[in-house]
Amino acid sequence: MSVFPVMSAQEMAEACAAAMWAEDAASQALDMRIDHVAPGEATLSMIVRPEMSNGHGTCHGGYIFTLADSAFAFACNGYNQRTVGQHAAITYLAPGRLGDRLIATAREISRQGRSGVYDVRVTNQDGVQIAEFRGHSRTVKGTHLPVAE
Repeated sequence: MSVFPVMSAQEMAEACAAAMWAEDAASQALDMRIDHVAPGEATLSMIVRPEMSNGHGTCHGGYIFTLADSAFAFACNGYNQRTVGQHAAITYLAPGRLGDRLIATAREISRQGRSGVYDVRVTNQDGVQIAEFRGHSRTVKGTHLPVAE
């Protein structure tokens, strides 16, 4: 199945990211930004805002997970096949602090058939590792971009 017009793998990843971003109200509401996208890769970032803090005064783990999950989504959806998360786990290593820019860098570990495995490292602006996330993806029906018949 080819996309019309013919695109390079990088152009495809960028076009899929743009199509997904247009519908991604959750990531946009958290003021995430896409810093990098390529086939099987994505880097997203966000600044920890006051409303993201928990009872310890640090970034609530759910927001860190959401950032990692969004990077995972953009990494595994760059091939013009709709792909969803099937399973994900996160290990928190250090707290995110108010005002930190958290950076989630996702990379493809394996992609075979309809299944994929992606690792996401979350760091702060100083390179301190905040969390490690592993996501398992599953390709479902549909594409992000029109395909030639």
